[in-house]
Order: sequence, then structure tokens, then C-alpha cells
Amino acid sequence: MTGHEGDGERTFAALPPAPGRGFAQTWWGRAWLRALEDAALDTAQVKTGRGLARAGAVGAVSVRPGRITAVVQDRDRTTHRADVLLAELSAEQWDRLLDMAVERAGHLAALLDREMPPHLVEDAASAGIELLPGMGDLEPECDCGAWDHCGHTAALCYQVARLLDQDPFVLLLMRGRGEHALLEEIQARGAAPAEEAPGPEGVDAAEAYAAGEILPPLPAPPEPPEEPGLPPSLDTEAPPGPGVDPVAVRHLAARTAVEAHRLLAVALRQPSEPPPPVLELTAAQDAVRLAVAAPDQALTERLAGGSGRDPRSLADATRAWELGGADALSVLEEEWEPSGAALARARAALDSAWDEDERPSLTADGNRWTVVGAPAQVRLGRDGRWWPYRQEGGRWMLAGPAALDPATALAAAEFVSAEPQR
Repeated sequence: MTGHEGDGERTFAALPPAPGRGFAQTWWGRAWLRALEDAALDTAQVKTGRGLARAGAVGAVSVRPGRITAVVQDRDRTTHRADVLLAELSAEQWDRLLDMAVERAGHLAALLDREMPPHLVEDAASAGIELLPGMGDLEPECDCGAWDHCGHTAALCYQVARLLDQDPFVLLLMRGRGEHALLEEIQARGAAPAEEAPGPEGVDAAEAYAAGEILPPLPAPPEPPEEPGLPPSLDTEAPPGPGVDPVAVRHLAARTAVEAHRLLAVALRQPSEPPPPVLELTAAQDAVRLAVAAPDQALTERLAGGSGRDPRSLADATRAWELGGADALSVLEEEWEPSGAALARARAALDSAWDEDERPSLTADGNRWTVVGAPAQVRLGRDGRWWPYRQEGGRWMLAGPAALDPATALAAAEFVSAEPQR
């Protein structure tokens, strides 16, 4: 956007057509358009004006205190001079506004970044100064003879919204002060020079919260990647430092990427989905997590020793982890005795899971029910889910993920064989 400034007047070249885009991207630009749309008596004229502006029918726009002007070409190629008037601030109001700008350097810094900080508008309003126009504040004048907003004045307003998006000083000029005059007056009152105006980058959180009702909605969260990312390669010509195992470091980075992918999926879950419980893993449990897909035997043995397991029991533990994480690992290694309500719910689930003539004969041992004469078993987790187990080589192996009823879990234990041992 280019504008030429003279004695309190700026002229902006005609903007190109804007097919398929909104005219106001900023909260203050939308507030400007709301003042037009809420007050116009003929919404059809507003729609016509939007179409003219979108088609690029608005010529160069002149902005000066209290008035904006442009020549608008109608659909029949006739041209009309359109003006929109906005009341200027009084000298006393400008004094109060400039004093606030001196007191809060962040206001000036935001304006210099071509932002209209919500706190500036709020502070001004609390001092009886309305910077943004309200309903009925945009007064139309057009040589087409309309007494209310016509398509020509509406088109001018839509075009000015695009100018305001890029430079809020346009609004301040309409209210009576141009950018150069404003900066000179602020410096004269003791503000820092414009090029030294301090202020952090971004938008203050309190200001963003205050503008919550008029700021655009947040974009939809992205879809999480289907797979974890690949960690950086460690293949360099430099030898590893003392005590550094490159294989272990590469595996640790890969497992960290897997955990980061899981945490991202949790963060991007639908609001209706309950958050998963936060688990604090013990060192022995974390060793099992790290042992998943371990690249060599030496690393597996190292993790087995660190977790108090032998390689065989670590293999069982990592298989459980792959099928159900920490919950599955707890069911594998912990035997507990259901009692009270937990025992009553378990018995009710077992009684209702099968028809009378299909119910298998089960023997109970704590939270484990084993099929008589068959290498199949279901185990009850503390969360009420059932886990299928199958006996192979004298060891009970997790045969699949948890199920909500014992019949489904037992079917997996009877028909799904455990994977070959690594």
C-alpha cells in the first residue's frame, strides 16, 4: 500500500480487485466494517458496494481529517464521487490521547508496527475517546443522490478497510492527526524518538484476551503425522567421545521421537476425548520402553540388567509394552487379588460373557482366570479391562490388546499365537 501525505491528507492509489477474499483481516478493520454494516438501512446497497469494491471499481482514495473520498465506477460504467465523513477528535481529546501514548510506550510501538493495540482503544474509551467508529458514525455523501449509504459509499468503506488493515494511522488521520504530526507531538511531550520506541515483539497476552470476541478464531489444529519423525543422523567422521555408545545414542533418539509422536497425538486429541492418565514410569518400566526395537543384543542385555530382568523376561515385557504400554506391562508382571466391588464386577462380567452352554471351565488365581485343559488365560487389569494370554514354551505370553469383556479377550488368547521370539 502506498500513500502520499501532504498537509493532513494522504492519497492511496486504487487497489487491485480482491476476488474471493475478505476485506478486513484485522480486528480493527472488522470493527470499521461493522460500523457500516450494522447502521446501513439497505443491506442490498451494502452488498452492492462489497461487489464493486471486490471488482476493483474504487479509484484512488483520499484520506483527510474527518473525510474519505474516492470516485467509484458503477456497473453501468458511470462514475460517482463518494465521501464518508467521520467526526474528528477535539483538541482536548487529542491531548488526553497523546498523554496516554506517552505514558504507555507499548501503544506507540504497536502503532509503528502497523498494529492497533486493543489496550489503546480501551484506554481511550475509558477516557471518553472513541477511536473506532460505532453504529451511525460513518456518514455517507454521494453525488448519486442517495440519503443513506449507497453502493458507492459502501464500496469506499470496504476499500478503506483494506487500507486500515495495513496501516491504522489511516484511522488516526481521519480522526484529525497524521502520522508525522502525531510522532512530532509525542516526542515533544517527552516520548522516546520513534526509532527508539521500545516494545516486545508479538501481542501482549492481556491485549489479545481483551480482544477475544473480535479476533479471528484460531486455525484448526494440524493432523498429527502418521509416523514418528527420524532423528538426526549421527554418521560423522568424528570418533565418539569417551564412554559414548553411538548405537545406544541413536536408539535413544529414535525412542524419543516415538514418545514425542505419542505426546503430540495426545495434545491434538479431540476436545470430546478424555485426556489419558499421566503415568510416572519407574526406572524398570522405562527400561522396557527403551528396549522396544533395540538394535543389537548388547544394548538389550544392558537394558535387561538395568531393569532387573534377564533377556528372556525383557522380551516378554517389551512385547507387552508394544501391545498396551505401561498398563499391559503391569498386568504381565503384577498379580493382585480382586476384592469387594472389583471382584463383584469381574464375576458379573464372566457370568454374562458367554451363553450357558458355551461358557468355558475356568480356574481363578488372583486376577487371572485360566481355561481348564487349554493354554489360554485372561487377566483382569486394575482399570477393569481384560487381557488375553496364551501359554507357549511354559511361559504365559500376552496374545493381543485389552478388551472390555472376557469373552473377546479369551477368543484372542485361543486363536492368536504370540509372535516369534526375538
